Amino acid sequence: MASNQKTPSQHNSTLFISPDINHHRQHLFITPPNPTNTNSLFESPASRRSSLFGHHHEGSTSNEPPQLHNHNGISRMPESEQITAAEKLRLWRHDALNQHHYKTAEFIGNKVLALTDDPNDAFWLGQVYFNSGNYLRAKSLLTSKPEFEKSVSCRYLAAYCLIKLEMWDDALDLVGETNPFKKEDAGQYDLKNSDGGVKLEASLCYLRGLIYANQNNFDKAKECYKEAVLVDVKCYEAFNELIDNNLMTPQEEWEFINMLNFRDLEDNDELIKLLYTTKLSKYLNVSKFDESEQILREEYDLGDNGDILLSRSDYLFIQCNFDDCLLLCERILLQDEYNFNAMPNYLSCLHELGGRNKLFLKAHQLAENHPTNPMTWLAIGTYYLSINKIIEARKFFSKATLLNPNFGHAWIGFAHTFAAEGEHEQAISAYAYAARLFPGTHLPNLFLGMQHLQMNNLNLSEEYLLASYQICNSDPLLLNELGVISFHKNNLMKAELFFQEALGAAKYLNSDSKTWISIHANLGHVYRRANEPYKALDCFNQVFKINNKNDSNILSAMALIHLKLGNYFKAIDILHDALAISPTDPVASDLLKRGLEANHNNSQYILSDKIIAPHIPTSRYLSRSNWDKRKQEKDERIAYQQQLSEQRNGSQDDTNNGKLMTPLTQRIGYKDQENGNADIDSVANAIRRGEESSDEDDSVMEIESD
Repeated sequence: MASNQKTPSQHNSTLFISPDINHHRQHLFITPPNPTNTNSLFESPASRRSSLFGHHHEGSTSNEPPQLHNHNGISRMPESEQITAAEKLRLWRHDALNQHHYKTAEFIGNKVLALTDDPNDAFWLGQVYFNSGNYLRAKSLLTSKPEFEKSVSCRYLAAYCLIKLEMWDDALDLVGETNPFKKEDAGQYDLKNSDGGVKLEASLCYLRGLIYANQNNFDKAKECYKEAVLVDVKCYEAFNELIDNNLMTPQEEWEFINMLNFRDLEDNDELIKLLYTTKLSKYLNVSKFDESEQILREEYDLGDNGDILLSRSDYLFIQCNFDDCLLLCERILLQDEYNFNAMPNYLSCLHELGGRNKLFLKAHQLAENHPTNPMTWLAIGTYYLSINKIIEARKFFSKATLLNPNFGHAWIGFAHTFAAEGEHEQAISAYAYAARLFPGTHLPNLFLGMQHLQMNNLNLSEEYLLASYQICNSDPLLLNELGVISFHKNNLMKAELFFQEALGAAKYLNSDSKTWISIHANLGHVYRRANEPYKALDCFNQVFKINNKNDSNILSAMALIHLKLGNYFKAIDILHDALAISPTDPVASDLLKRGLEANHNNSQYILSDKIIAPHIPTSRYLSRSNWDKRKQEKDERIAYQQQLSEQRNGSQDDTNNGKLMTPLTQRIGYKDQENGNADIDSVANAIRRGEESSDEDDSVMEIESD
């Protein structure tokens, strides 16, 4: 039995050889004029009486080929369009495959191939084996004859079988290290296929990208994915790999979408371009993202579509707006409980906001229903990390990476477990691998910078943080870390700018955010070191307003400021509160000791003032009786000074002068005649102001409480 089908070229799809549309392909994509027509190829299977294919030529419309009727009134096709016996078998095999009757499809497909020996029939029998999970059998069939290997569709499916078997080198040999169909002319990707499907050339480029990605050659994988989408914009698999894995920088993503040819989509070009735009990085061109989302919501009524909501949740997540992001993720999961695309954002938000019960419930549901999915073990690991069971969390994150070695979210969680235990070198190794998987996101470089900062590698930390800043300049956590680097380098002005920018970026965060609290606290330390005590106190007070909890470190910093201001009693009270929270805090203990000593010395000076100069008025307004008393005391003091002067002039031995001096003049060291005539009121006031104090203030003020 000879076949009249033609092996498709790389510019066609497998629709070209599908028995379903083998006949009258020119009428396939024409919309029937009668919306109630149930004879379209794209109708629901439930509306058909027989099979998924139905009777394609029943009825009569203006777009259907002419039909003939016999004397019984039963319609029949013209002789030139009669279905042959082989084609009837192909339809039987194809319908069984669509209905997942794999035994039937295998039984009939084997007979069709034996009758025709056609590569296209070998491809469809290979599809039956592939869908049954018999990858080796499918690959063996598709490469059993030279004419099969020459077929682009057979080579594509054989390579996919090898990928499923994780035989990466053999698969790469089959598809080639580069695109064999690529031409050097500028219009190489403008060729339009004739059936409306995905070009086989694009699919082969996608498989080549998968192979390179699993070989950890992410640069070549990125180029293959990009080429697949350039060859055919309908190859969403490759586009999704580029975007979900952040293989391009935000700038590269927005430049790449302008290179795509959406004209092949004809009436759907605007819709698909808008959908692709919402998937791009939210670090840049937020206004374009908002515009695309608005058009999809208003003109296409896709406001409640899961992918549109997921794009919005991605934007909220990179803004650290975890509350709104969580609400949106819950809305997505309400529509589709097992939408794995929304899981990473959902799990991360629950961890940030302390939703342990919801984490436990979702992890339990996933473990029960999807035990082999890496997302399940990511959820379990996140739950254990949230309850501070680090070893258990690391175990489940590791299992997720074993199931999918390129699962970047699991690698980041795996690194978090080392960071939580202070194992900085292991954390850096895991973060570095995640950075290779996600070169287009700022998070891995941010975490790397934070780890190097913990190890006091300031220069290396700054390099990673600045690399992260080049991708995203609006993350409050990143801005906070850059401010900390500047603070440690004693560049207080730059640190203040970063912290102020972080506050501006974090103004829409929830009040319980740890990032929000840290920014205020760090800005307070900057003001404290810059000798702006009242600004520093305002920042520390803002921390308590937001957190509603006392922090011993913040209290110690506030006490240090009050010590500088001379408010010893206030500082001592605050330090007692700090030690009540953390009795073993060494900074608070040392500051309390110094504060008590300073308060004791200050009390002695005040006491000596009262003994030596009891006549100094304690009020600016005196009564009449007090005024007379003070006047008499002043006259006596003047007389005493005159007597003292006469005795000093008549004396021949200066060594006896000390016997005639008051204790006050002895204390301050008045030895010359001019100072000896000074007003005792001014001397006592100088003592009260502390001008002659010998208290070593500076040694206390330099203590840091960071």
